[in-house]
Amino acid sequence: MSRAARSPAHVMHVVPALFDAADGILGGAERYVLELARHMADRVPTTLVTFGSVDRRTSVGALQVRVIGKPRYVRGQRTNPFALRLLGELRRASVVHCHQQHIVASSMAALAGRLSNKRVFVTELGGGGWDISGYVSTDRWYRAHLHISEFSRRVAGQAGWERARVIFGGVDTAKFSPNGAPAADGPILFVGRLLPHKGLDYLIEALPDGATLEVIGQSFDDSYTARLRQLASGKDVHFRHDCGDAELVDAYRRARCIVLPSLYRSATGSETPVPELLGQALLEGMACGTPAICTDVASMPEIVVHGVTGLVVPPNDVRALRQALVDIGRTSERHCAMSVAARQRVLDQFTWPDVVDRCLAAYAT
Repeated sequence: MSRAARSPAHVMHVVPALFDAADGILGGAERYVLELARHMADRVPTTLVTFGSVDRRTSVGALQVRVIGKPRYVRGQRTNPFALRLLGELRRASVVHCHQQHIVASSMAALAGRLSNKRVFVTELGGGGWDISGYVSTDRWYRAHLHISEFSRRVAGQAGWERARVIFGGVDTAKFSPNGAPAADGPILFVGRLLPHKGLDYLIEALPDGATLEVIGQSFDDSYTARLRQLASGKDVHFRHDCGDAELVDAYRRARCIVLPSLYRSATGSETPVPELLGQALLEGMACGTPAICTDVASMPEIVVHGVTGLVVPPNDVRALRQALVDIGRTSERHCAMSVAARQRVLDQFTWPDVVDRCLAAYAT
């Protein structure tokens, strides 16, 4: 099928909040939607509909952005906004792509699509709130479910289901790119929220003698952050809680490796059945030519090819993680080979144009 034949007249993406520090959320889910919609707008007319404190229309390149101001937050849940004005916006689209299934806005968009014979798709990015989907399944209200990993499709109970596809996630490979030779002796890097299921406490404990660890991420749990700082006492560990894209790219380029040691069960005993739906930090680091280390958890082994683009280790295993941190930079030749392979894997599988292609193919079904 040709690109022109399968392109819809107008795609509308719906997400609870904009990726925006002033009137939105600086989160991975919100960034995912903005980047997908922005790259899709280069191919087909695309609008991103979201919610905020002020009613407004704006644009990001070719992408039109509609912010519905002062919505009702269902049961006070910040991640679950809704306004009847959303239904009016939906009439302008030939295809609607909702992000976050288990919220009122998505369920209402799906129901409106069924009543008007409009194609409505959904991608689960984690989170949610009170919704009718908590009482009855809304899975078949959508034309198809577009998952960001095979793991996401499995945990949804949709493996092998013809109405569930995997579109993965993408990286802006022009922005996230190498700059010179890979740094085999650079700092070890962690990027992510400071939460127990991210396993950062295990990473600090595993830090080899003489190695430097750079931690970039917001604190969401004061007691856990205090524990991390206590574990880091006497070690060369640097915490950075605010970091723009340019600083983040620089950190990836300087790093020996990007590490995401996420867990199903934290050291405190808390359980997280879905710790990573994708692993965006791994992709961004690899796009910069930085080898990756991850745990054999959730979606991450779908990104990191063990022994080729980095190393995969068992979760909750300080000794195995420490050995991986040593091994990944043991020789400059091996580190360089992993660096090249990491970048190439992103170019082959995880670019935004690739994700747009998969979405447009799904929309045409």
